[in-house]
Amino acid sequence: MTRIISPSMLSADFGNLERDTKMIDRSAAEWVHIDVMDGVFVPNISFGFPVMKPIRKATNKVLDVHLMIVEPEKYVRRFVEAGADYVTFHYEATDDIEGCINAIREAGAKVGISIKPATNATALTDILSKVDLVLVMSVEPGFGGQSFIDGSLDKIRDLAKMRREQGLDFIIEVDGGISAKNAAEVFNAGAEALVAGSAVFGAADPEAEIINMLKA
Repeated sequence: MTRIISPSMLSADFGNLERDTKMIDRSAAEWVHIDVMDGVFVPNISFGFPVMKPIRKATNKVLDVHLMIVEPEKYVRRFVEAGADYVTFHYEATDDIEGCINAIREAGAKVGISIKPATNATALTDILSKVDLVLVMSVEPGFGGQSFIDGSLDKIRDLAKMRREQGLDFIIEVDGGISAKNAAEVFNAGAEALVAGSAVFGAADPEAEIINMLKA
């Protein structure tokens, strides 16, 4: 089974963003996760287009962009133009899911959709065939360093079952409270991609921590 680690730049040293991006570029991580927050959908503000460009310049790895913003359909093209390979938006953040999916595809990126902890996997039943990735939030979105919500494992299993039953091949990604201690459990539930922020950037040896998660 595919195993991907996507270190979250939200936990990087913002004063040494290029250094930390290059560290990920050297590492066994295949993706770089960029959290975009608007202070409206979530109570925090983070990266925008200008910050993405130097990150894109510092790595050839997949840029995995997670939009935690309202009306994402208005902005997806600009994120793709800034270098996003995957653009993931929230099911709860727009009244125009189809329009957002189409806008991402037309801009040339792969489509991801994310659900908050309170949203059931079944909400995505009719959307799964239209996306490349489903991101399960295993913490409340908006801040790093939170603890993994155990009920997220059932949601991952539900999505894996729906994927099998519908004959689909979207990636299941999980974000929140991930570390080498629970990576095996999350992978075994059916996830292929794990987002890890503080567990990577807070480790004495971040590159070794990424390998620990991959081998968990």
